[in-house]
Order: sequence, then C-alpha cells, then structure tokens
Amino acid sequence: PRCPVSLFSPPEEVEDASEPTKRDRSHLENTLKLNEEKPADDVSGVLQRLRKIYHSSIKPLEHSYRYNELRQHEITDGEITSKPMVLFLGPWSVGKSSMINYLLGLDNTPYQLYTGAEPTTSEFTVIMHGPKLKTIEGIVMAADSARSFSPLEKFGQNFLEKLIGIEVPHKLLERVTFVDTPGIIENRKQQERGYPFNDVCQWFIDRADLIFVVFDPTKLDVGLELEMLFRQLKGRESQIRIILNKADSLATQELMRVYGALFWSLAPLINVTEPPRVYVSSFWPHDYHPETHRDLFLKEEISLLEDLNQVIENRMENKIAFIRQHAIRVRIHALLVDRYLQTYKDKMTFFSDGELVFRDIVEDPDRFYIFKSILAKTNVSKFDLPNREAYKDFFGINPITSFKLLSQQCSYMGGCFLEKIEKAITRELPDLLGSIGLGKKPNVLSCDVTGCGETPKNRYRKP
Repeated sequence: PRCPVSLFSPPEEVEDASEPTKRDRSHLENTLKLNEEKPADDVSGVLQRLRKIYHSSIKPLEHSYRYNELRQHEITDGEITSKPMVLFLGPWSVGKSSMINYLLGLDNTPYQLYTGAEPTTSEFTVIMHGPKLKTIEGIVMAADSARSFSPLEKFGQNFLEKLIGIEVPHKLLERVTFVDTPGIIENRKQQERGYPFNDVCQWFIDRADLIFVVFDPTKLDVGLELEMLFRQLKGRESQIRIILNKADSLATQELMRVYGALFWSLAPLINVTEPPRVYVSSFWPHDYHPETHRDLFLKEEISLLEDLNQVIENRMENKIAFIRQHAIRVRIHALLVDRYLQTYKDKMTFFSDGELVFRDIVEDPDRFYIFKSILAKTNVSKFDLPNREAYKDFFGINPITSFKLLSQQCSYMGGCFLEKIEKAITRELPDLLGSIGLGKKPNVLSCDVTGCGETPKNRYRKP
C-alpha cells in the first residue's frame, strides 16, 4: 500500500550554518487577517436557504431533463456548503507546493509538503482544515457525501489512488481550501498517467474560486498539455492569476525579458480583451536575493494576498452567483429539449418513422428554428446557448420520447417546474444576494426594488 506520509518532508533536518535568512511574515498575517480574533460570519442560515432554493426550484427541472448528462456537472450539498477553493496549476517544479508551504507557514514543520527540483507532486493534493494533522485517502474522500469530492468517483479507481487529502490545523484553512496538482510534463502522454488528467483538471477548474497558474523563469515553453489546459480555462478568465515565481533569481534586465517572453507565449492561449493579472515575485520563506527589487516583489506579494482575501470575503456572493448561473443553464437546456420535443410531435404523422423524423431535426436544428425560437420567445442570450453538436450526443443516449413537454411538468400542489426555476433566477437568488450585501434578513428585498430581474422596473417612466 502507498504511504501517504511520503508527501511530507522529514520533520527533523540538520540546520546549516549558512542557511539563508527567513523572510518576515508579518505582512502575510496582516493581509490575510490571521491574527484577528473576530467571530466567524454566521452564514449557516444563508446556506440553508440556498440549499432549499436549489433542491425545490432548480433540481427538479435539472433531473427531469437530465442536464447532468449534457454538462457532467451535478451540484451536491457538499459543494454548496464548501469553502472557497484555490487551485494551483502549472509545469513541474515551478514552486506550487513551495508556495502553499509559504502561505501556510509549513516550512520546517511536520506538515510541510514535499518539494524538490524534480517532479515531486504526482497526486492531486487537497489541503483543508482539520483539528489535527491527518492524511485522507482519495477513496475515503470520494465515499464521504458530506465533502464536495464525491463526484470524483466517476474518474475511476486509478485516479482515486492519485487523490489525497491533508487536514492541517491552520487558521487560513478555516476559510479556504488549497488544491495542489501534478506538474505538467510536456513529453508525457495522457495515457501514461493512467487516468483522464484533463477531465480531472476540468472538474477542479469548474469549481475553483481562484486559479493560480504558476510559471518558473526557466520553464516558459508552451507545449500541447499546457495548450490543452488553457483551452479548458476558457470562460474562467476572471478567476485566473498568472504567477511568475522565483523572480528574485534573475537580474532586472533578464526579468524584463522573461516577463515579455511569458506574455508572448501565453497571448495565443488567452483570447480575451483584458489580459489576466500577472504577479511577479518569489513565494517561499527565504529572504529575497540581494540586489533585486525587494520593494516591488513585496508589493506584488501583498497584492496577491489581497486578491486571495477578497475571494474569501466574497465567498457567499460567489456561491449564490454560481448557483444562479447554473440555474440559467438548466433553464436554457430545458427550453431547448422542450422545443426539440414539440417540433418532433408537430412533424410526426400516423405513417411517419419516428427515428427518421427526429434524426432530421437533430442533424439540422436551424432548419426547424429550434435555437432561434428560444432566442425569440425567451429572454436568453445567444452567448449562453449550448453547442448544437452536444445535443446530437445527448439525444443519442436519451431518446426524445423519454421526455415530457414543459407544459406537462406541473402539479396542483408543487406548481410548474419552469415557473419555479424562473422565480429562483429572477427573485429568490437575487433577494438572497441582496440580503448579504445590505446585512438584512433574507426575503426583505425584491427585484421590484433592486431591478435584478429579467424585466427591471423602468425608473424613468412617470407614474
């Protein structure tokens, strides 16, 4: 059996007389508010309300139209109540594990993550809070429904062998969870990992509140695996932070050239108008190398820490916005399936072959105005519409006749599925979001006041 203790460096090391001086950590503790004894925010009521809205208004439509089989993203209770997740990605030996050790102050302690010049992290390592130091096998994490990692079972037992959790009694981990990933090795084929590495990365990317992509000045080459990774990050640009680590190992002129080379390498991969934020510093406990821009590196580090703290502070707002975005996607999916089904019923006659009729519809939905009719009749952005090709695969697994029309998804006591999810999107979730922002109890605000619904009040019309 594997020995999870190997993840840590030996706790006892012989001190060298020439050991470099340690960096002052006061800025880190002040920015992340690690010394403040303020009571934790009581968000249990908001989380309970959010969970209730999801289960009563969103999940029925999600299950009825099998949204999980289109997007492979089913939200669990553990995911709703989970802490913000910070994901570390990048090539091997760029300092991802060292950065986590530095942020948590784990160097030269029994909790220290193992680091080295060679590829050292071969597992997906989840660092979370616990009363005492403990390692948890991936199989146990996936089996525990109270955690947010149970959906990872779908990636197979080979992957669960490469997943490990570490519980550490640290104040920062009471508010955030770190995920360290295996380094990208460009000359390694996907099959050699023994599990779908890109699919697993996508699962963590979809759930991460902040994504640190770490680079080393000596490893700026972009290969196929890194290109694939940035393709998976599309749509999550606002969460990405690029980190040029080990910056104090270069002279000023070299650093400027490396900084330019980094942007040159990444420009074709990040196709957005506004470039992502890049932090240039050295994230490890030793003091900055002499004759380097210490003040610049320190300011960059504090900016990154403030960024991290902002994600922690906005935890509930981000969670509610995420659930609302999920609800919008479920609603659009249900409207599309309903339109496919209605078109199928309209085209069917007594002598028609149902399979041939639906094949014509799914092969060329534009001829039957399926997507255009959704845009015309409902307040849906064309940029939110799923890929047409995805529905060929979806209906290949799920026969169209296994679904009901939206008009038939109503009951006397429970109401209609579509009306309930639209109410959640336009009223209930914005109300909940507003109650956090103004410190009021849920249900005080309404979209008539805030203008957050799909038909906001016209403030300029005379009464």
